[in-house]
Amino acid sequence: MATQDPVSSLTAYAVSALISSILLHPLHEYPGPFFAKLTELYAGSHAFGKTLHLMIHENHVKYGSVIRLAPNRLVFNTVTALHGDIYKNDRVSKSYTYRSKGARIIENIFTTQDKTVHRRKRRIVGAALSERATKSLEPLVMGQVDVYLKRLLDSSEASEPINFTERARWLALDIIGSVSFGYHLETQTKEENRFVVNAIAFGLYRSNILHHIYYLSTLLLHKATDTIIFHYRERYWHLLEKMIESRVARGKDGDRDFYSFISELSVEEGSIRQGELFSEATILMVAGSDTTATALSATFFYLSRNPECYKKLCAEIRSTFESGQDIKTGPQLAGCRYLRACLDEGMRMSPPVPGTLWRMQDPGDEQPLVIDGHVIPRGTLMGVSTYAIHHNEEYFPYSFAFKPERWLAAGTSLEEETAAKRMHDAFAVFSTGSRSCAGKALAYMESTLVLAKTLWYFDFEPVLGKLGDVGGGKLGGPPGRSRPDEYQLGDIFTASHDGPYLKFRARGEQWRELEGAA
Repeated sequence: MATQDPVSSLTAYAVSALISSILLHPLHEYPGPFFAKLTELYAGSHAFGKTLHLMIHENHVKYGSVIRLAPNRLVFNTVTALHGDIYKNDRVSKSYTYRSKGARIIENIFTTQDKTVHRRKRRIVGAALSERATKSLEPLVMGQVDVYLKRLLDSSEASEPINFTERARWLALDIIGSVSFGYHLETQTKEENRFVVNAIAFGLYRSNILHHIYYLSTLLLHKATDTIIFHYRERYWHLLEKMIESRVARGKDGDRDFYSFISELSVEEGSIRQGELFSEATILMVAGSDTTATALSATFFYLSRNPECYKKLCAEIRSTFESGQDIKTGPQLAGCRYLRACLDEGMRMSPPVPGTLWRMQDPGDEQPLVIDGHVIPRGTLMGVSTYAIHHNEEYFPYSFAFKPERWLAAGTSLEEETAAKRMHDAFAVFSTGSRSCAGKALAYMESTLVLAKTLWYFDFEPVLGKLGDVGGGKLGGPPGRSRPDEYQLGDIFTASHDGPYLKFRARGEQWRELEGAA
């Protein structure tokens, strides 16, 4: 019998796989890019290019509210899927992609699929991040905000433009170091620990790629990427060990910080990296710094490009308080509704986590699963892209326009009230359900304090020339990158960004209050 030609065999296999993916696969009826139906590499290539959020939005516009992103992945773009059907559904759990084969530490509150483990961790971490606990951490936050303001004053006196992304990231890192373990990273004033910004970004970028091309982690190709990021990761993990060791040595009652709430998490003596506390610290550092920095950077960008909004917010802050020392959490700050609207609109347009939080039917659930009216085959990964739903015109008319007023509109008819509710329901910046962001209260406290205090002490504007364009899209640029008035994000699970470059001017005599700041 004649030996079959290897080329013919390979061709036959490829044709068979193609027919199966297009015509016989359980998801073959769902629309989406052609190559996405064949391989994870389509979405993976966009994850590599940090443009996955843009591609998903474009394909929702093209194909509708549900698209097939990969052979076994569906992305929805509706409030129904966001809330009851996916993220608040007890029959749905986190996807296996959160735990790549290359993971080096034990599961934390973010990566675990086990719902019992998650409930326990959420109870512990949630106590540290409750509104009452967050209020008790305000002095630590204020201390770092004072450093930030003093450095702005130095820059204003020198008439030097600043890259707000840098300042926001350093500030957010210093805050999370203080409130987590009472540790002074001093990234705002010293260069020594600024490498943490790149360490976090590289780790997130790598994880996001493996999140969408999961089989790369099963092939142990993570070892190659480990070599690339080894220097940053080892320095970062060594610093985390140092932070934990110094805090544990002071005892759980030594300071009022996160550790005083989460001290029951295990610390393996002689091997801190194998303990629960180290694992949770890795996610606390990211969730408590990177996301807040993005929210602030985006909001400052949009205010600098929308002078009427800027003037209105300045008027609200400057008419509400008698001095900068009065700006603290409480009824007065909570009453600054336009301040909150500006932050929410900034996060809507440029969400700190722009991508898709993947879920799957719980392995123990045997009943048919229906999502937004669709029967979902077992093994399918599904989710909602935050960036895409935040730019769904059905929920957010003129979605690429910065309109803080949309959050303040009071419906005068049943139709308007319904539209307002759907808009609020579609706001997914902190996710929803049992896996929603536990640090929401802290994020708002940091952001409102920083924005309000900045506008009390300073005026700001974009710098002139090309440097002033940094952060926005470019006319004639690639799809999704051509809007100059949209703050541009790179999808690395959280977000990479640059700018805006702003010039600050001390306001009147108010700056004299800062002379005693650290």
